[in-house]
Amino acid sequence: MARDKAERSETRDFVAFLVKLALFILILRSFIISPFNIPSESMQPRLVVGDYLLVAKWPYGFSNYSLPFDISLFPGRVLPNAPTPGDVVVFKAPPTAREDYIKRVIALSGDIVQVTKGVVSINGTEVERKQVEDFEHPVTPNSPCYRDEFESPGSNGSRICRYPQFQETLPNGVSYRILDIYEDSEGDSTEAFVVPDGHMFLMGDNRDRSADSRFPAVDGHAIGMVPQANLVGRAWVSVFSTDGSAEWIKPWTWFTAARWERIGEGF
Repeated sequence: MARDKAERSETRDFVAFLVKLALFILILRSFIISPFNIPSESMQPRLVVGDYLLVAKWPYGFSNYSLPFDISLFPGRVLPNAPTPGDVVVFKAPPTAREDYIKRVIALSGDIVQVTKGVVSINGTEVERKQVEDFEHPVTPNSPCYRDEFESPGSNGSRICRYPQFQETLPNGVSYRILDIYEDSEGDSTEAFVVPDGHMFLMGDNRDRSADSRFPAVDGHAIGMVPQANLVGRAWVSVFSTDGSAEWIKPWTWFTAARWERIGEGF
């Protein structure tokens, strides 16, 4: 009898532990951080396919879009804060708000944005931009070269991809690097956009490979102007990165495929 009671007590304790753990994870993912992995090249050079990030939920407040599993708890946004131009944000992509995307905030409500021959202008003033050294990355399963013309031999028989890289500095002083691979590509010259109230103008750092606010919102493609209400959170820190060469049946490749130098990078 005493043994049965002890076993039932242990079972209750274990179930209680699981319930507490589930609640902790739910609260953590709802209000503090959530994971996000990079699925495309649109944010190169800062982010590459195979990067895994933690996204901070608290900087912009909380809404149903920031909750996991499409949970609907409250209308509107609680403790709302506007993002700062230059922030790298995760959001629910218009028009359907079903998928999470990641882009950089370029401008906010009331700003006038235009791109002319690859140069961004905000409220009639060109954003400072200067060419720097090429962006280089090894050719791997997660990072193929966009076209053969950008590929060259590396050391020890490896292959290297090189893209033209620029330093861009917004009017508020936030500076970051972008790729502008081709001149006069689609999106390099646009009309003047007025950012509507409560919205954001977002762009990918890889300007020729990003379907962003320069293009009308189409499900699974471009996003148009993005409501601030769609914000999930702000990119916080890189926690892992893999070049895609790992094989599950070869455990040693789990380590050789890791891009250790990218782990721990903040935003």
